[in-house]
Amino acid sequence: MKKLTMMVVLALGTLSTAQAATTYEISKEWTFTHSGSGYLSEIPAFDAATNTLWVAGVKGVDVLDATTGNFLQRIDTSAYGNINSVSISNGMAAFAIENTARTNAGIVQLYNTSTRSLASGTNSFTVGALPDMVTFTPDGKKILVANEGTPDVYGKRVGATVPRVYGPAANDPVGSVTIIDVTSRTVAATATLAGVPTSGSHIRTNTGMDFEPEYIAVSADGSKAYVTLQEANAIGILDLNTHAFTQVVGLGVKDFSQPGNSIDPLNNGSVNFINPNVKGLYMPDGIAAYDVKGQTYLVMANEGDFREDDGDRSNASSLGVTGDLANIRVSNTDSSASDLYAAGGRSFSIRDADGNLVYDSGDILDKEAFARGIYDDARSRDKGVEPEGVDLFTLGGRTLAAVGLERTLKGAIALFDITDPTKVSFIDMIVSDGDLAPEGLVAFEKNGAIYLAFANEGSNTTSLFKVSAVPEPGSAAMLGLGLVAMAALRRRQQSSL
Repeated sequence: MKKLTMMVVLALGTLSTAQAATTYEISKEWTFTHSGSGYLSEIPAFDAATNTLWVAGVKGVDVLDATTGNFLQRIDTSAYGNINSVSISNGMAAFAIENTARTNAGIVQLYNTSTRSLASGTNSFTVGALPDMVTFTPDGKKILVANEGTPDVYGKRVGATVPRVYGPAANDPVGSVTIIDVTSRTVAATATLAGVPTSGSHIRTNTGMDFEPEYIAVSADGSKAYVTLQEANAIGILDLNTHAFTQVVGLGVKDFSQPGNSIDPLNNGSVNFINPNVKGLYMPDGIAAYDVKGQTYLVMANEGDFREDDGDRSNASSLGVTGDLANIRVSNTDSSASDLYAAGGRSFSIRDADGNLVYDSGDILDKEAFARGIYDDARSRDKGVEPEGVDLFTLGGRTLAAVGLERTLKGAIALFDITDPTKVSFIDMIVSDGDLAPEGLVAFEKNGAIYLAFANEGSNTTSLFKVSAVPEPGSAAMLGLGLVAMAALRRRQQSSL
């Protein structure tokens, strides 16, 4: 009896291991092409209550049937300004809308997803300048808004030193995060970053602008928010109990001279991945959070970004560099001729809740794009494939990350298994004909299946893919072995009665 029981345990233990050996079936469900003057497909959000996708695009939001991709309605927000983001929770959609004079305060509007009209009660809130991203906390009780506060005219260069230094902008709205209490329909607080303690390294503070919040991820328990400060190469940690930032963490640099971190630094018509003496400032855009064994981890798309006027960017040649690296674009607030810093990691990273690096995808994204014939050599000296957005989902007991690549010749989303943040594996790269430059993406579950929607700024399209887990043959065999063993055990138990 004991021996047979041990056999069952071993069989089931083997089955558990085999289940991890899973392949994935990926199918395109539909593509919708947006139209209309001034509309640009940028950020999607899914509403489970109405089975709809809401796609924000500068002048308004297009509402689509999530099953068919059919157009249902456009909500025009142009009277208020340009819409930058949409988020949905419990049948309520929050719109982040920048002022027509973007250095002035923006607004957040609330919509009922069933009526597709402004929500009853208080439905409009004044927030900071240039609200760039909006999200709900996991319980839906708070709305967080990343107010980027970008100046129209940046600070001017001070002196002639290298690395270069810039003074403050004359009119630089304060970067902040607005916290809205959904129950009371009030602005609970506006958290700013001036004077917040710093840690880590390579925080960019002399660029002619202040900290500019870009994107927000919230811990599963809703106690903390993690805010990317992209141009500053940092994240801000926001305590959602006190509504105050507690830390600004510099994200350090990536050494492209190390094995596994190669880049193609020249857009010369010939792709050649090398390990040059160049470092990359991670400068993440999109960020997502997930828990593993009670610990929070952060997944970041290391796009890289300079000032809008590119005043803090130069060709390396302007710093005195000659030869093969003369044309690579570098941060001139960090670089000298012998010490070059490019924008972006050309990768995605996983960090712990304190900002410590746990995993980086190295050169996987650039090389996979090249292998699939979609690598854009014209972007080589800049930021490669430019990972921009990221979302997470669970499938077959595994946690997967979807990473959108903004600069490829076709729309591309890379999938990674991040169940164990220390043992990440590449799964596949979705290459979508007819799509270009995915800006935002959202994964959701519907009728027991996982779907991935992404909005493409370059092609003005939104596409939906279905992702399914398919156990490999070995898993099925182990399942059969486990069932046979359990049946034998039951027979033995019955005969001993």
